[in-house]
Amino acid sequence: MTDSDQATGNTGVSTDLYTRVQQFYARQMQALDGGRFEDYAATFTKDGTFQHSPGAEPAVGRDGIVAELVEFHKRFDGDPVQRRHWFNHVVLEPQDDGSLRSTVYALVVTTRPGGKPLIAPSCVVNDVLEVEGGAVLTRSRQIDHDQLV
Repeated sequence: MTDSDQATGNTGVSTDLYTRVQQFYARQMQALDGGRFEDYAATFTKDGTFQHSPGAEPAVGRDGIVAELVEFHKRFDGDPVQRRHWFNHVVLEPQDDGSLRSTVYALVVTTRPGGKPLIAPSCVVNDVLEVEGGAVLTRSRQIDHDQLV
């Protein structure tokens, strides 16, 4: 891809595929925010990796991802918090192996009853996506937190 291609938005990804990825992320984040961890993990390949906490080893496989999310969310036990993950500014780059490199800006909005929304953290999500039989799946996810840069 040339600098001109990047400047004009010509990334080699069809509008249809870009729209499918945005829909995929919307459903994936709604599963996560709804506490449907099995549904969230099902959006990864069977051997997918998920690294979301700085310094932590990535969770591997769907069962590992579910276990990681259950453990992580224990910190909210007894806390009536609602967390919403907002993904935007999605950049997709086709890779030679047929996968897509996806770079996404993400904000996590945390709200408690009667409180004001708190935006934290601000992150960059680095995914490798696969399209299998028309379905989009995450092969790997690494999240970089802006406050640690």
